[in-house]
Amino acid sequence: MRTALHGITSFHSNLLTDIRLAHEAGFDDMEIFYPKLARYLSCGGTIDTVRGMVRDAGMGISHVSALDHIERHDASGRAALMEEAVKITREAHDLGAPTVMVLPRNGADHLSEPEIMDVMVQNIASIAAIGADWGVRYMIELPAFTRFRTLTQAKEVIARVGAPNVGVVVDFWHFHGSGAIPADLDSLDPARIFGVHFCDGRLPRPGEAWDETVLRDCMPGKGEIDLSGWCDAVRRSGYAGPWSVELISPALWECDPAFLLPRLQGVLRGYMTTGCSRAAASGQE
Repeated sequence: MRTALHGITSFHSNLLTDIRLAHEAGFDDMEIFYPKLARYLSCGGTIDTVRGMVRDAGMGISHVSALDHIERHDASGRAALMEEAVKITREAHDLGAPTVMVLPRNGADHLSEPEIMDVMVQNIASIAAIGADWGVRYMIELPAFTRFRTLTQAKEVIARVGAPNVGVVVDFWHFHGSGAIPADLDSLDPARIFGVHFCDGRLPRPGEAWDETVLRDCMPGKGEIDLSGWCDAVRRSGYAGPWSVELISPALWECDPAFLLPRLQGVLRGYMTTGCSRAAASGQE
């Protein structure tokens, strides 16, 4: 099984440093955090340089994350979304990344449930058609703090779109936050699992906001999530792609990533392979 570094995990590090540190920590793949790629390219960097560094490190690029605010549905917003979809899809193709994450936010939460589903189907179908031209696929993230958040909704969108290049990312924190349990993965076609985000955290307390930098501010294994259960469910599904460690923690972002990333790699591999007992025994938690 392959491990990947999600670039948000080393939030304050730049893209090329991420590649070097991921290699040194033993990761197999990069899940490139798109704001870092966009910043690098805007400052004169090139796709060829990134692709070459990753190749020379013996790694791959599994995902680019993310095409953001895919819920835009007014005419100008949707036009901007499609322009961004073409750009990030072309860049992913040129990087050799097979998958782009697509990320809804709260911009459609005021609509009725059927209207939200229609927006998602229309937008994701249009994005999928772009990817078909480039050989790129898209994994839907289901943010726990939006009204498009459940695996049932994702499965309906996938069925209505009917394109083979649309799937989901099994994000442990978002799935937990939406009320899902590991057994829910048993009803999902494993061919539609395009990625895994290994992460931890907790739910908001009464009156507390959905602030990820607060709710996810911990090492994996120190939150509320049944990481062993979710890992067992992913293994049971037959998913064979990379697992990305995703850390959203202002406190841990201040650590030296040269020391933090190997710790995270150890925790991830421990849970991926034999569950929490190995991670705990190794002192990684």
